[in-house]
Amino acid sequence: MFRMFLRLLAFGLIVLGTGVTKIGKGRAVVRGAAMEQIRRAGVGLLPFVGLLSFVAGFAILGQSVVLLRQFGAEDVLGTVMVVVVFRELAPVATALVVLLRVGTGTVVELATMRATGEVEALEALSIDPVHYLVLPRVIGLAVSVFCLTVYFMIGALAGGYLFCFLEQLPLTMLDYLNQLAKALVWQDFLLLMLKTGGFGAAIAVLTCYQGLSKPLRLDQVPLATTQAVTHCLLFCLGLDVVFLGFYLLGEL
Repeated sequence: MFRMFLRLLAFGLIVLGTGVTKIGKGRAVVRGAAMEQIRRAGVGLLPFVGLLSFVAGFAILGQSVVLLRQFGAEDVLGTVMVVVVFRELAPVATALVVLLRVGTGTVVELATMRATGEVEALEALSIDPVHYLVLPRVIGLAVSVFCLTVYFMIGALAGGYLFCFLEQLPLTMLDYLNQLAKALVWQDFLLLMLKTGGFGAAIAVLTCYQGLSKPLRLDQVPLATTQAVTHCLLFCLGLDVVFLGFYLLGEL
């Protein structure tokens, strides 16, 4: 596991170095490929993420609001919404959706290209596979996870308020949003951007590594996909724990 971590770290540094040293080369191609990834991982997942966020907000956030009001704990309502939706539910759920719907497809696509010799053909044409195949995915998934997380939060808040409305609670939409605004601080927005961008970039790097790191046969593609999903889940959970430490330090 430690050797695997070192290899993943080395591959991530290669991607970072490629992005820095070749920032002005093939800009139109990289931009077009990144926009295609945003279309697949961002725009393409909007309906599913919207439905998932609304149901999750209705089932989790709405019940939390009702229980807090029953116990007379309205003063912590905003804090609960920030912790449940803003910090944990929205980023983690969105990253998992992107991993399962887009990350797995990335492994299959790149591993098939490696198995059929397409990656070697790109190298023979003096095209850097990391610059052409990996960097646009890192940019596209980082942007997509951030935007989808914001979209998820809006849907979850709407679903939670619908639950409160059906329960006929004396809580207006303005009061509902004011509770959330009072509990938010500027560090929450910064850490949200870093966290979601980190999730998206990590998913892209780990899935691309499993697809490109070694020669594969076509019958080895499912195993590479399974390994990529496992590594992404472990890394995202570890990254979530790291950001949880930042949140706790900010509250001291």
